[in-house]
Amino acid sequence: MAKKNLSTAELVGVSNFSRCGLQTYEHGEIVYFMVQPTNISVLSENNVGIKINHLMQLLTVQPDIEIICSDARENFEQNKLALARKAEKEENLKVQLLLRRDIKFLDDIQLQMSTAREFMFAYRIRQSTEQSFAELNRLEKQINEQGFDCKRADKEDIKRFLSRYFGHMVEDSIDDVDGERMIKKWIIPD
Repeated sequence: MAKKNLSTAELVGVSNFSRCGLQTYEHGEIVYFMVQPTNISVLSENNVGIKINHLMQLLTVQPDIEIICSDARENFEQNKLALARKAEKEENLKVQLLLRRDIKFLDDIQLQMSTAREFMFAYRIRQSTEQSFAELNRLEKQINEQGFDCKRADKEDIKRFLSRYFGHMVEDSIDDVDGERMIKKWIIPD
């Protein structure tokens, strides 16, 4: 099958949403745990060491956990580069100054939002069985016992994360199917 005939889900290997996460074609089910970040800049050196030790213990007990860190906000680098190119070509000094101020404004916004990170642990289940649900509950408990504030990601969390991964920043609910909201808006129920 040609790549141009594949859907985005097929290209990334996702078959559908499962009860606990994402079902993939080749790698089983992936379950995500949302982890509340800790601001280590306000912790003492000793407490930072304790946090690192807790993470090492968790990864020792559960070596199959994958760690994901993503920006939870927009990246302005492309916009800043475009403004810088315009400023270089601009002959009017007042317009150049305005463009430079825009770049500084974007820098300031990005700095304020740089703490907007999202952390997730991903865990792959090769064969989904009835024991898998108990295993996930035990894993979530182990993560929380190591001092991490976490919850299992629900479908909306996963859709938001995937949309951000593909460069589409959305804070609203994301449709399961393209045009779902419009269909609901225009179809009159019986």
